[in-house]
Amino acid sequence: MQELEAGGAAGCRKDFPLLRRVFHGRPLVYLDSAATSQKPEEVIAAEVEYYSRLNANVHRGVYALSEEATDAYEAARARVARFVGAKDPEEIVFVRGTTEALNLLATSWGRRELKKGDRVVATEMEHHSNIVPWHLLRGTPGIDLEFVSITDDGKLDGPDFDRKVIRGTRVLTMTHVSNVLGTLNPVRELAEKAHDAGAMVVLDAAQSAPHLPLDVEKLGVDFLAFSGHKVLGPTGIGVLWGRKELLGKMEPYMGGGEMIVEVGPREITYKDPPYRFEAGTPNVAGAVVLSRALDYLEKVGWEEIQAHERDLIRDGWEQLRGTFGDSIRVYGPRPSDGHHAVLSFTFPRIHPHDVASLLDADGVAVRAGHHCAQLIMKRYGVPAMTRASYGIYNTREDTRQLVESLQKVVRLLGTP
Repeated sequence: MQELEAGGAAGCRKDFPLLRRVFHGRPLVYLDSAATSQKPEEVIAAEVEYYSRLNANVHRGVYALSEEATDAYEAARARVARFVGAKDPEEIVFVRGTTEALNLLATSWGRRELKKGDRVVATEMEHHSNIVPWHLLRGTPGIDLEFVSITDDGKLDGPDFDRKVIRGTRVLTMTHVSNVLGTLNPVRELAEKAHDAGAMVVLDAAQSAPHLPLDVEKLGVDFLAFSGHKVLGPTGIGVLWGRKELLGKMEPYMGGGEMIVEVGPREITYKDPPYRFEAGTPNVAGAVVLSRALDYLEKVGWEEIQAHERDLIRDGWEQLRGTFGDSIRVYGPRPSDGHHAVLSFTFPRIHPHDVASLLDADGVAVRAGHHCAQLIMKRYGVPAMTRASYGIYNTREDTRQLVESLQKVVRLLGTP
């Protein structure tokens, strides 16, 4: 594998076969990695290899093939533990994705530990997957759910955080990097304040995992979740990491085979975590292939990835603002203040859906809508935004094509 080349060109781009496709007669410019990342050849090959050589149910078989599959599945758990800096592989629970991880946590931990009137604090920049599971607890057991506000430049409001994360707060749940604003939150600092107030800290790392090295001990959080499909891995696999002592106090999220020790007519005993939370046949292939995706990311190297993506965001911000001036609004902190992976923007009187549709005609794939973050849309008074999001395989040329196509949009639809 080549390293990322100087000048912002991703030498690894050739490893991603889907990026060779052509749409509407134009080479694909894929700028929707915040929704899902593309997959390198070796990750795709790993899935074929699993089903060709290892496919068997895990943990229960006493024959050699099942034991090989089990070994590969548990090796994947250990690989993920290293990826997030966990002390023990048994702190890793495999789930379908970040959404299921947060639902598992809110259900299994929240319904047992929270009572009427307990305060849970989130932020206005959360994805719906880190709002709705907690929102459901407002009915039963009846928690109070509050949100830390956002400043005009897309950062958390520090004084508002201090007003809301106070003694009696039971949970602080927050995103590491905003999927709309690109904001990198100061997690360690906020987690320390939350712990001083007696709160448990939950981190949604779905948007940071592809771009930044993770270390749960340095971050100082109690739970962390991310999705495989955003880190060059397959869909349908994700991770919940939790401190072992906390996982051990949680009830099962689902019932079924493999998560029990013994079932009787009136009593059930459950396995220890993580198996207590992995009822039924797990996504063995997903876990094994995810481990290969993590290998790929780390072979490229975090320093290379971060330098390359900082250059892309800085160049994208400058091209958008330099080309369209005051007729475009780009949301979130300036690149010099820490802006990661996404550029969300609006034009006056041009709906983002129209922008995205016209860009698609030029083979430029971006996302338009509320991005499952309607609190952000309400904060800035817009129904939707257009979002260009970057991965390690993007180049400055992709941004140049984006801007060229946006110029056509503006000429066609006009702005005040």
